[in-house]
Amino acid sequence: MKLKHYIVSLMLLASGTLFAQDNFTITGTIKDAVNGERLVGAAVYVQELKTGAVADLNGNYTLNLKKGNYTLVFSFLGHENLTQQVTVTANLTLSVTLTPSAEQLSAVEITDVRGNRNVAKNEMGAVTLNIQTIRTIPTLMGEVDVIKSIQLLPGIMSTGEGGSGFSVRGGAPDQNLIMMDGATVYNASHCLGFFSVFNNDAIKDVTVYKGDMPVQHGGRLASVLDIQTDGGGDKISGSGGIGLLSSRLTVKGYLWQNRTNFMIAGRRTYFDLFLPLANSDMAKNSRLFFWDVNVKITHKLTGKDQLELSAYKGLDVVAIDGGLMGFDYGNQTASAIWRHTYNSRFVSNVSLLSSVYDYGVAMSEDNLFDVRWDSKIVDYGLKAHFIYQIAPNNTLYFGGASTFHKINLGKASQSMSVSGWLDSTETVSSQVVLPTLRTLENALYISHDLNVSPKLLVKYGLRLNGFFNIGADTVNFYDENYNFKETKYYKRGEIYHTSWNLEPRVGLTYIFNDKQSVKAGYSRTVQYMQLASSSSMGNPLDVWFPTGPTVKPQRADMFSVGYFRNFKENKWETSVELYYKKIYDCIDFKDQAEILLNPNLFSEVRIGTGRAYGAEFMVKKPSGILNGWISYTLSRSERQIATVNDNQYFLAPYDRTHNLTIVLNWQLSERSIISMNWVYYTGNATTFPSGRSYVDGVYIPVYTDRNSYRMPDYHRMDVSYTLKSKVKPSRKWDYDWNFGVYNIYNQHNAWMIMFERDSQDPTVATTQKLYLFGMVPSITFNFRF
Repeated sequence: MKLKHYIVSLMLLASGTLFAQDNFTITGTIKDAVNGERLVGAAVYVQELKTGAVADLNGNYTLNLKKGNYTLVFSFLGHENLTQQVTVTANLTLSVTLTPSAEQLSAVEITDVRGNRNVAKNEMGAVTLNIQTIRTIPTLMGEVDVIKSIQLLPGIMSTGEGGSGFSVRGGAPDQNLIMMDGATVYNASHCLGFFSVFNNDAIKDVTVYKGDMPVQHGGRLASVLDIQTDGGGDKISGSGGIGLLSSRLTVKGYLWQNRTNFMIAGRRTYFDLFLPLANSDMAKNSRLFFWDVNVKITHKLTGKDQLELSAYKGLDVVAIDGGLMGFDYGNQTASAIWRHTYNSRFVSNVSLLSSVYDYGVAMSEDNLFDVRWDSKIVDYGLKAHFIYQIAPNNTLYFGGASTFHKINLGKASQSMSVSGWLDSTETVSSQVVLPTLRTLENALYISHDLNVSPKLLVKYGLRLNGFFNIGADTVNFYDENYNFKETKYYKRGEIYHTSWNLEPRVGLTYIFNDKQSVKAGYSRTVQYMQLASSSSMGNPLDVWFPTGPTVKPQRADMFSVGYFRNFKENKWETSVELYYKKIYDCIDFKDQAEILLNPNLFSEVRIGTGRAYGAEFMVKKPSGILNGWISYTLSRSERQIATVNDNQYFLAPYDRTHNLTIVLNWQLSERSIISMNWVYYTGNATTFPSGRSYVDGVYIPVYTDRNSYRMPDYHRMDVSYTLKSKVKPSRKWDYDWNFGVYNIYNQHNAWMIMFERDSQDPTVATTQKLYLFGMVPSITFNFRF
């Protein structure tokens, strides 16, 4: 009770003291001077107070100042700064436009808001990348990729060559909450992970939280990837690109001047257009492509109300030899967000959200058999988020969320032709239908950000969440040795299991001066939905399943501390972050688990604990002709699971001791830039056979401890060269050519190690390394109008 009284007293003291002062409010909108686009994340800095504000998702900002004269500096990535002198004697409105930089050197800058934001902001383990930064990073096959860009940050690692899966601080890929305009994306990959579902032309900015997770987000243990799409502009404009394997086109503008803006973007690959040219008949009869579309409409209802409608749909199709084998999968998301401003201090965002992920697999042979397997997960959600600025540097965040999950674990149908009486042919059909699970996930939260003094910044919050399993359902129960015990049946609509959890989160920042600070944080996260995967690489056919009466939700406690130091007037940024994460009720599976189409999936689950710890080092030069960053992560991730590895700790699938990344951009001139990235990391922990047994004429592999071996270490270098068109005032469009090489020194990194018997001596086993990519060149023509 004493702690509770102290916190309440502190809040009342801070708010009362600040309210007692004679404050006035400056509000306004920050836009692009060329296309009228609202500049989300633009900064306004008060020089005299060494403080400021950031434009929200509508491009609006709010400052609370005492009576007096001030110098305001408005800034945004890729734009010229604007300085305004103001005299504050009453509330006033000040909207500005920022002009794009003439030389566009900032197109490769990694700056954000103010120069020492990394030092001064009460935030740790969070990185925001502007889409202009992402576009400069060399990529596989020339396709700019958000997911592969964040994999170059410290503490974030790819789960495999060329893939879109990523591990954050030793966590599994399903422990990352991926959102697009607030809606969950369950599978962020195209083309088996070689591309992500995010079209770079449709994206405004990308923020990843790998430790300091905002209290309004929950449901995952490791991280949040928050992607906001472009809301259009006040002028008609467009962009696109034509590459070797895919093309894209984006158009944005207005439907109603100063009221309704829109953005529509589409992509499609054309692998399938080249398959008929192949020498193989199988390739000629195959199909392989993906497409996706983003649409967003922003409408200003009144001076205080704005409505945003956003939708995404994507589909991957793979069909081999005219349908002998194939699969398709895709995501759909939709969001409707109502943003309301009650006054200069109080705003709200209310969202209706939906998300669908489904996939199907088919195999057929003329007149012999036909097999089809389908699975699907559907979410419907409601969120309400409120921001109340009690006073300058004293803000309260609160709200709630509710999400209904409907999970179809799978349905398989099969038909076969068999010989009948007198050489007749009969068709025999069968079907396996797994349960459809229904759950409800609710949450309430509150958080308080407070500058106790110019040097001490505090934020603390609490999230209460509840998870409800809803019938109809049939649940099998098992004893402590995972042997079947009994079956219980629950009627439709019945809430047969409930789980409640509290998630406290605390962050502290102590600022020594404008150049250095130390930060610390603690957060608890809880996860109710997880992935049943038969591979550490992940694939489109993985099955999502919820916790319930037989499986507890996973919980994680994360402790982190960091030191941040800038040099030479913020031209160089350095940081060191240390973290320790403990996972309770960690979910894994027994050895040789049967996951796909298993009606008793929960019998394969094994529960234990996990731990991950590490140190992340980063040196960044965010601007200038030569800019980029170098990051190094030293880490360990382990699990202890019942009945696995004799109940001893073993390496998690995503444990990597060392991870080194170098990203460099060199502006050769106003028109040309060279970019390079080099990555090195320790090979994934894996399980290999340690021997073989000869039983009844058959050699059977013998395995020892789980993940006791490692794949070979991984490294590669990518380079790209971008040449922009000459600037001509009379021309209403411009373009650039991008030439890139993925894996320029042709390193054959192991994707899989296969064990085979020697053809001459079956008692001898040989190994064979399978790799996906050698050197891959690309060329892309990008245009804007």
